[in-house]
Amino acid sequence: MSTLINGKLIADSFRKNLKKEISELKQKFNDFQPQLAIIQVGNREDSSIYVKMKQKAAEDCGIKFLMKKLDNDVAQIQLLQEIEKLNNDTNVHGILVQLPLPSHISEVDITEAVDPTKDVDGFHSHNAGKLAKKNTPPMFVPCTPKGVMALLKETGVSLMGKNAVVIGRSNIVGLPVASLLQAADATVTICHSKTINLKEICQRADILVAAVGKANLVKGDWLKPGVIVIDVGTNSVADSTKKSGMRWVGDVEFDSAVKVASAITPVPGGVGPMTVAMLLSNTVESAKRFLIGFERKTQYLKLNLLNPVPSDIDIAMAQQPKLIKDVAEELGLFNSEYELYGHYKAKINLSVLDRLKNNENGNYIVVTAKVINNLGITPTPLGEGKSTTTIGLCQALGAHLNKRVFACVRQPSQGPTFGIKGGAAGGGYSQVIPMDEFNLHLTGDIHAVVAANNLLAAAIDARMFHESTQSDTAFYNRLVPAKKGVRTFSKVMLKRLKKIGISKTNPNDLTPEEKKKFAKLDIDPETITWQRVVDTNDRFLRKITVGQGEQEQNKTRQTGFDIAVASEVMAVLALTRNIDDMRERLGNMVVANSTTGEPITCDDLGVGGALTVLMKDAIKPNLMQTLEGTPVFVHAGPFANIAHGNSSIIADQIALKLAGKPANDFEKEKGFVVTEAGFGADIGMEKFFDIKCRSSKLIPNLVVLVSTIRSLKMHGGGPEVVAGKPLGEEYQTENIKLLELGCVNMMKHIQNAKKFGVPVIVAINKFTTDTESEINLVKAKALEAGAVNVSCCEHWERGGEGCVDLAKSVIKACSEESNQFKFLYEVEDTIENKILKIAKEMYGADGVEYSELAKKKLEVYTTQGFDKLPICMAKTHLSLSHDPKLKGVPTGFTIPVRDIRASVGAGFLYPLLGTMQTMPGLSTRPCFYDVDLDPESGRVVGLF
Repeated sequence: MSTLINGKLIADSFRKNLKKEISELKQKFNDFQPQLAIIQVGNREDSSIYVKMKQKAAEDCGIKFLMKKLDNDVAQIQLLQEIEKLNNDTNVHGILVQLPLPSHISEVDITEAVDPTKDVDGFHSHNAGKLAKKNTPPMFVPCTPKGVMALLKETGVSLMGKNAVVIGRSNIVGLPVASLLQAADATVTICHSKTINLKEICQRADILVAAVGKANLVKGDWLKPGVIVIDVGTNSVADSTKKSGMRWVGDVEFDSAVKVASAITPVPGGVGPMTVAMLLSNTVESAKRFLIGFERKTQYLKLNLLNPVPSDIDIAMAQQPKLIKDVAEELGLFNSEYELYGHYKAKINLSVLDRLKNNENGNYIVVTAKVINNLGITPTPLGEGKSTTTIGLCQALGAHLNKRVFACVRQPSQGPTFGIKGGAAGGGYSQVIPMDEFNLHLTGDIHAVVAANNLLAAAIDARMFHESTQSDTAFYNRLVPAKKGVRTFSKVMLKRLKKIGISKTNPNDLTPEEKKKFAKLDIDPETITWQRVVDTNDRFLRKITVGQGEQEQNKTRQTGFDIAVASEVMAVLALTRNIDDMRERLGNMVVANSTTGEPITCDDLGVGGALTVLMKDAIKPNLMQTLEGTPVFVHAGPFANIAHGNSSIIADQIALKLAGKPANDFEKEKGFVVTEAGFGADIGMEKFFDIKCRSSKLIPNLVVLVSTIRSLKMHGGGPEVVAGKPLGEEYQTENIKLLELGCVNMMKHIQNAKKFGVPVIVAINKFTTDTESEINLVKAKALEAGAVNVSCCEHWERGGEGCVDLAKSVIKACSEESNQFKFLYEVEDTIENKILKIAKEMYGADGVEYSELAKKKLEVYTTQGFDKLPICMAKTHLSLSHDPKLKGVPTGFTIPVRDIRASVGAGFLYPLLGTMQTMPGLSTRPCFYDVDLDPESGRVVGLF
């Protein structure tokens, strides 16, 4: 007699192990649970029974179960929409559409609509095709075939070299079973009900799998003695002895086969329980993949290094980027987690943060520079080469050292792009590509900032106009209109009511005094700080007069335009942590004071929700790549003087999770996230630590301080360098004395960074004119000041290859250096003390003096409760002091604060030191003279 292969017992064992595994996952990953979603169309009794059985089995194991039940006459497009919702839900790990479907719906279209990464049934052609193809494992093996193989494994019989016969050629069972048997080195024959000499073929089988759907087709005399029989068939036959009048039998006549076979599965109780167990197994397998993502090996791009180095645009155009879809898939992102903007740009959905919330963060590095000088020389046009170093370091870490790495950089404004500074994509052989798209519209984030900013500006003037031209009653009635006889407050109005201490929610219940208090903002025009913006350098918009039209009834006032990236909306975008946080910050932006001194916010004007709608796509970081194919997040570009000048927190958060690893995973290495702090270390780095890190709660591992020997010479007293004019002899030949005098500036910044408890590596951005003696002097001075290492970099000329030494130093420092991170000041301190601390500790000032206007602002902001905000010093980037002429490490100076302004929504106060232009002007010979479009190739030319 045969050994019965007890599928129910084996399935119970599988489910018991799954339950234990799910419990461990839940404990290890903060209550994480796999989730299975089933869609059932119609009310077929057999389908409902199967669904309930799967639901019970899932819930018994600890798998969350989501049921979507649709009417029998549901349109196919509606069913497809429901599937797409589940595809995009990262909390759902397995999707199953219960078959059969009504005749008006195509089963092929439906099974193909399920995301292959969630296709726990294994029916999608992506999975079926990979199963049939050698050495290409699918995401999922279909449940019944997987159960068949598990049952065969339980017999302990090796399949290698055995003759296996599969009766049945369905996509669900027959064909995949045959593929699995072949993969196990069996010799497989596929038969079906119309096969000639079926009996003779079966008699040669060592393994027989029957899945044809014909009751008792295979008789005992069809079998080879000792054969193993797996009976997949489930057929009903009449049986008057049963209460139901029928019983279930397989495709194999059990009573005769059991006398011949060595092992056989019963029906029921054989394959059936295993199918459900394998469905649960596939769901858990899928959930574990979702925890870590579907990473693919990164394919790096090779560089064709030329000497002399061509222009940035020529280098960028000569490189063929990877499709951004491929970059996203290499990162393990799902289709639902990114949105394509053409072939080479994509936006990343914030849902990835929820999926990877239990991951440990990767290593976090900030690249900054010492005080920047106006050096109009390649590779540091008007700067030290921070962006170029950031990109070169990432290319070295990724393409040359095979580390998981992300660059996080700001999006450049169109102002400097067409002005004189140039873009921010890096330079030479260390760039973000496509560099023309990077430096121009990208995905429209800056346009969204402009739209949001200017909507708020329009709302301010409109509100003052309507308040001044209508009676209190008329204004209130128009503000809260009756619709079909009913008045209701909008959500944003309820927030204002709460702010002014009114608890009533029915517009009709307010007294006349309360109505006036609610409706009339009484904005003091002299206190309006909100200006319109445009993303072009246009000096003639710095001061304008609005309200000169005839219909404005002489409601004129003087205002002006800022460059788009100077808008507080941009600062909010950079500092926000999620969509709710952005909505709150936008609503809290203060635009003016009332005539009684109360701060007027964006939500007081009722426009916070509309601004959030305009910014709903801009909040998603942009994914691009470097010249060598490493990933780059480009997001936000706040003005580096009056704002904090750093890319977005959200981009850093996502990158750190993707570069990180699952908690308690001791085999996987953490990757690296390299971000850049705008302007010099005295501005960008300090604001990165005290503002960005305070808001993000992210702790950096390391500072990379970029320096050039030429700029150090300037700080040592070298002659002024003017863009476009030849460099002085001092900068092109060895001058140790000048260099040594200038090194004090670099040493001061190293010491400043160490005040935050973060280790520092100095990166010397090397020029061909730099001598060995000069380089050795800089190295010695950097180490003397407390840097943990110094590396010479030639990434502008050689790409990542020229930055490998720096990359190795970064890896070593992240693994060895202890981090005792701390803020420079506590936000609970007074405004004056916080400003004084920055002035003394960072700049080396003796003290601070305030104008009468600044003193008044100190009182106003303290009274309004804004005194606990961090400080964002608005000063020149050309000196440690407020005076751009003071080089090196100036002493004996006092910082003058001429005004203090509030970015309450962004979350900081910004004292103005000296004159800060928030609207640059075009020079005599702007960059746009060289920019054009090649009509034949369609390529941008002349862009740097």
